[in-house]
Parts: sequence; structure tokens; C-alpha cells
Amino acid sequence: MALDYVTSLEEIAWGTGLVAVTMAMHGCGMLATLMASHSMGHGGERRLSFLRGVAILILASWMIVLVHLLEVLVWAAFFLWHGAMPDPSGAYYFALMQYTTIGSGIGLPLRWRLLDGLLPIAALMTFAWSTGVLFTLAQEFQSTQLAALQMRREARHLRRSGHR
Repeated sequence: MALDYVTSLEEIAWGTGLVAVTMAMHGCGMLATLMASHSMGHGGERRLSFLRGVAILILASWMIVLVHLLEVLVWAAFFLWHGAMPDPSGAYYFALMQYTTIGSGIGLPLRWRLLDGLLPIAALMTFAWSTGVLFTLAQEFQSTQLAALQMRREARHLRRSGHR
């Protein structure tokens, strides 16, 4: 069996460039997510209410999903631009399936085969980053809620013991 595929320098350059663009987009998106979450959390209240904290986590989750979908769009646009996919819908579907590491029955032309692996590598890095951001926000929420619970318990204890 003859080897029909050899990774080209062009493919490596485009692949590493796309990974870099994905990471740069993700960095901007995660900073925007953190900034929006923190500005929402500091609305002049002394402490963050439970509902507001949950709303911040939901907003952050939506923003993170949107950032990921935009990153997929960049890869899909590349596949369309270079004729690796015949239509926008197929290009986006393929990119999304690769990005989520689910995979699909669709394959790239031999010329772009390396990107079949680089796309999920970029995604794994961005998913890890997103997880870190969401974990940070969830940790802040939980710490705030636990502190508020402790304050309520202490106040209740003081009222019961006659210290008003």
C-alpha cells in the first residue's frame, strides 16, 4: 500500500495558525466573561444574593458557549475558504463535531488531514480554560453563599442567646 499523504508545511502553518487564533479568541472571550460576571456581581450590594449568583453563573455559561461556537465558525470558514467542505452547513457541522471530539463520518481532503487532529486539540485546550473560568466563578458563588449562611447562623444564635 502506497502512502498518499504527506503533511505539508502549508498544512502545519495553517493548522498552528488556526490553533493560535482559537486560543486568542478564547482568551478575549474568557476575559469578557469574567469582566461581565464581576460587573454583574458588584451592583452596589453588600453581599451577593443567591439568585443573582445563579444568574451570573448562567450568563457566564451562555457567554462561554457563544465563544466556543464562534471559534467553531472560524474553523468552518477556513474549511469553506479552502474548498475542504462543499457548503457552510456541512463545514460547520464537521467543525463542531471535531471540536467536541465526537467526530463524524465526514472527512477532510488528504491535503488538510492534519487539521482533523489539530481542531480537537485546540478545543480540548479551550474547554479546559472554560472549565477553569466557570470553576472560578462557581467557587466565588459558593464561598459567598457559605459566608452568608454562616452570618445568618451566627445572627440567629445571638438572638436565641439573648444578645440583641
